[in-house]
Amino acid sequence: GTQTNGQGHATAYSQVLAEQFGVNIEDIQVIQGDTERVRQGGGTGGSRSIPIGLPSVRDAGLSLVKKVKELAADRLEAGIEDLELESGVVRVVGTDQQVTLAEIAASAGEPLMAREEVKQDEATYPNGTHIAEVEIDPETGDVSVLNYVIVDDFGVTVNPLLLAGQVHGGAASAISQALCEHTVYDEDGQLLTASLLDYRMIRAADLPDFDFQTRNIPSTTNAMGIKGAGEAGTIGGCASVMNAVQRALRDGAGVSELIDMPATPLKVWETIQAAR
Repeated sequence: GTQTNGQGHATAYSQVLAEQFGVNIEDIQVIQGDTERVRQGGGTGGSRSIPIGLPSVRDAGLSLVKKVKELAADRLEAGIEDLELESGVVRVVGTDQQVTLAEIAASAGEPLMAREEVKQDEATYPNGTHIAEVEIDPETGDVSVLNYVIVDDFGVTVNPLLLAGQVHGGAASAISQALCEHTVYDEDGQLLTASLLDYRMIRAADLPDFDFQTRNIPSTTNAMGIKGAGEAGTIGGCASVMNAVQRALRDGAGVSELIDMPATPLKVWETIQAAR
């Protein structure tokens, strides 16, 4: 019921299923956003896909594993409790009696399916700290981000690389919003920044190397202990960058009034000139 926008949902979902069935991630196909297959869904947003979607996938996987073992138990004439599933094979523990997943599926007579729904009454509560160090050129008003440190608590981490990518991307977006991105209209309401020729966004060369660390404590409100992470970079980023800009202007140029986002070179330079 969710749809990936580049966050790597398919990788995370496949990870859990691959572990349950003892198969390779490459053997799993993830189909998202097909309303003929999925009864309902709230779309992607609010960091719900992994905290809610993944427990649903996990529970459905466990239900399917149970069905597979029941069919295997009949074929192998063994108790379900005596079976183990690994490497795509259901085996009677301690023996060479086994049957593959493919053989079980072929003999089932109908597609093996499982559906599970997970409801979560309370939100998860991630938290963290972002620290930005900036330098301002008083002659041009240009702001450079020299150092950026992040320490977050996202509960149970499913995939560290995907998580780091989410946080890095969010922080980059926040820095861009804090320093560059500005929608401008003229007096007649005509949009003047309708293309990337006029609407500035941050570039890789303008970003620092992020120092990203986690101090994770499992969530008590989520079935798998996961906490949302999707918007974390943007939430902490804008505030930390703007606080650093404000502190630099106050200590370095005697600026007392607050400066609003985006802290563009022109706006920063004009603020410094007014203070002088």
